[in-house]
Amino acid sequence: MFKKFVSERRSWIIFWIILQLLILFVSFIDTTIPFTPILYIVFLTSLISVGFFILRYHKETRFYKSLEDWDQKAGIEGIMEAESPFEQIVETALTLQNERYLKESSQHMIELEQEKDELLSWIHEVKTPLTAMHLMIERMDNETLKGQLMYEWLRIHLLLDQQLHQKRIPFIQNDLYIELSLLEPIIFKEIKDLKSWCLQKGIGFDVNLEVSEVLSDAKWLGFILRQILTNAVKYSEASDIMIESRLNEEHKTVLMIKDYGRGIDPKDLPRIFDKGFTSTTKHQDSAATGMGLYLAKKVSRSLLIRLDVESELHAGTTFTLTFPLKNEFENIRGM
Repeated sequence: MFKKFVSERRSWIIFWIILQLLILFVSFIDTTIPFTPILYIVFLTSLISVGFFILRYHKETRFYKSLEDWDQKAGIEGIMEAESPFEQIVETALTLQNERYLKESSQHMIELEQEKDELLSWIHEVKTPLTAMHLMIERMDNETLKGQLMYEWLRIHLLLDQQLHQKRIPFIQNDLYIELSLLEPIIFKEIKDLKSWCLQKGIGFDVNLEVSEVLSDAKWLGFILRQILTNAVKYSEASDIMIESRLNEEHKTVLMIKDYGRGIDPKDLPRIFDKGFTSTTKHQDSAATGMGLYLAKKVSRSLLIRLDVESELHAGTTFTLTFPLKNEFENIRGM
C-alpha cells in the first residue's frame, strides 16, 4: 500500500523536491543570501514534510486498506466509513452498485426458485402417465417388444429421477434423516428397478453383506447406489455385478460394487466425477449425460461418505463407499 501511496503522489513529491533544490540553487548563486541558514531551513522543512507525509499516509490509506481487504460476502458494511470527499464518492458508488446487485440477485433467486418449483411439479405430473405406461407394458404378451419398451421406459424414469434429485440437492441438508439403515432392502430395491434391463443384457448380481446396516439417509443412499448400479449395468454385458460390505481396519463400513464391464480409461479416472464429463474412449455416446456420478459425489459429501473408484480398462470397475463413524455425524444431526 505504501508503494501505491508514493506512486499516487509522485508528481507532488517531484514538485516539492524541485522547489527545495531551486531554493538552494538561488541561495547558492546569490551572494546576498546566506547559504547556511537556507540549507538549515530546507533541512527542517524536509523533516517536517516527511513527518507530514507519513501522517497523511496513515490517514488517507485507512479507507483504501479496508477496501483492499474487503470481504464482499460481508456486504458494504465491511468497508471503513469514508472521511474525505473523494472517499465518499467511492463509498456512494459502491453502495449504489451493491444495492443494485443485491436487488438483481434477489430477483434471480426468486426466478430460479419459481423455475425449480415448476420443474419439480412437471416431473411429478409426468410420473403419473409413466406409471400407467409401465402397467401397460407389463401386460404385453410379446416378450421381445416388452423388454425393449421396458428398457426405454426405464431410461426415461432414471433421467427424470436424476433431474428431480438434482434440483433437490442444493437443499439436501433440509431433507436428511440420518439413522441406522438396512443395506439389503435399499440394494434390492435398486436391483429390482433395473430388473428388466439386467434380464435383457444377461446381468446378474452377487450380494454378500457382512455388515447389514449403516448410519446414513436411506433415500439419498439409494440415489447414490442407483447412479453407480445404472453405470455398472450400462457398461457391462452378460456378467455378474458383485456387491459386498465389510468393516475396514478403522472399523468403518465399506460397501463395494464391482462390475466386469468395459472399465474406465486411466486418463479418464480423475475426471469421472466432473459435471458433464462422459468419456474420451466412447465420446460419441450421445446417451451419456455425465451427470450421474457427479450428482452421486455431491450427495456422498453431504452424507460424509467417501466415494472412491478403481478401474482397469476392459476388465471392470470397482466403486467403494466408506461410511462415516457415528461421531462424525454430529455436525449433520445439529442441522
